[in-house]
Amino acid sequence: MPNATMTKFGYPNSVVAETEFWSIQLRAKQPTLGSLVLICKEEALAFSEIGEAAHADMRNAITGIEAMLKAFVAYERINYLMLMMVDPHVHFHVLPRYEGERTHAGVAFPDAGWPGPPALDAAVAPDDAAAQDMRSQLAGLWQAS
Repeated sequence: MPNATMTKFGYPNSVVAETEFWSIQLRAKQPTLGSLVLICKEEALAFSEIGEAAHADMRNAITGIEAMLKAFVAYERINYLMLMMVDPHVHFHVLPRYEGERTHAGVAFPDAGWPGPPALDAAVAPDDAAAQDMRSQLAGLWQAS
């Protein structure tokens, strides 16, 4: 059963991959190409509340995310932001970082904050077809890794 944070970020249509305790979902607004949300499936409202198994499984999720995004966007750095101000369940915004821009489906995705903090307000919102294509490509890369 998805928690409210998973649903808020578009579950199940936004799901790229899942591990036992984590859902990896495509962010609707893309501050950088390939931006994701890593959401704990538990009902934990604080990072200290997730169970030991979820902590251990987080390594599997992160290893898969980094391999998948490296193949998809060739990032130079990666940021994990825990911004639990509106959506209550434990989650991280995962932002691949790069100098300049990347393109997908003919749309440019600049990293407006490079080399400083990410510029979340400068996010690009791809149309539904481009977002689903991106999600599909990322899911395929997850399966391949």
